[in-house]
This record gives sequence, structure tokens and C-alpha cells, in this order.
Amino acid sequence: MYDQILYPTDGSTGSEAAAEHVGELASAFDATVHVLHVVDTRGGGLGLSGAFLDEDDQSMSGRSPDEGYIGRHEDAPDSDEIEDELTAHAEELIEAAVGSLDGIDLTTAVEMGTPHSEVLRYADENDIDLVVMGTHGRTGVERYLLGSVSEKVVRLAEPPVVTVRADEEE
Repeated sequence: MYDQILYPTDGSTGSEAAAEHVGELASAFDATVHVLHVVDTRGGGLGLSGAFLDEDDQSMSGRSPDEGYIGRHEDAPDSDEIEDELTAHAEELIEAAVGSLDGIDLTTAVEMGTPHSEVLRYADENDIDLVVMGTHGRTGVERYLLGSVSEKVVRLAEPPVVTVRADEEE
């Protein structure tokens, strides 16, 4: 019934909660799990200002957040450096996600773009039978302002979609 299961992950607690369901479904149906992380290229400095926020020191490529960038500076990272760093971070998230999927046939992928669009495209191109993904559980204005990747995937995907919300106590 389900030969190919897509498990999009963003490293959130919702994604972590979905991993347990992915593992159970894949084991029950002897399915291949496609673990996907989409690097969201819609915002931030990727390709626009050359600025890249480093989580460790909260600075943009060695500059204080107040300095920022106006135009292109010679010490600003180029888009290839930014893409490499984002891809490396995405691969770390995928590695953490697959840690709980021992004994399951896995395929991993990192895509760049708008998350819901890339999830849908990947599902179509890889003949996915089921999508299992976490949700942040946002409601009201927060969901309206931030959008919901899982909601868009549920509405637009051809295969069935299972969403898993993280336990609020975790």
C-alpha cells in the first residue's frame, strides 16, 4: 500500500514527533523513507544582501547585527558559501532525523526553495505514496502571519498526508 514515504523534516519538535510514526509505518509496509529537508530561500540574506546570520555569535558574517550590509561588501560571503553552509546544516538535521529510523531503507535529500512547493514537487517526482510530517501547532494570527507548510501540503498534495503535532509538554 505504501512503498514510498516522504518525511520532510525541519528539526522541530513536530518533526521529531513524526519520526516515530514514520518508523512504524515504514516497518509495517516495508517502505522506503525519503527524508527531506528544504532550505527556505524566500527570505533572509540568501542571494539578496549577502548577509548571513550565524547562530553561534548572532552576527552577520563577523559583523555585529547593527552594522548589517548596504550593497555588496568584499568580506560578505558569496551565495555559494552561503548555500554550502545551509546545505551542511540541512544535512546535520537529516542525520539527526534518521537516527531513530534504524533498519529502514532510507533516501535523503536537501532541496532549496519554498518549503511547501519543494515538498510537493519532491513527492510528485518520486512517486511518493504517503507524506508524514510534523506540525508546529500554530493557531490563529500566528498561523496566518507565519503560514503553515504542513497545512499547504495537506491541501495541495496528491498522496495522503499524515500530520503529527508535538506533545506540548515536551
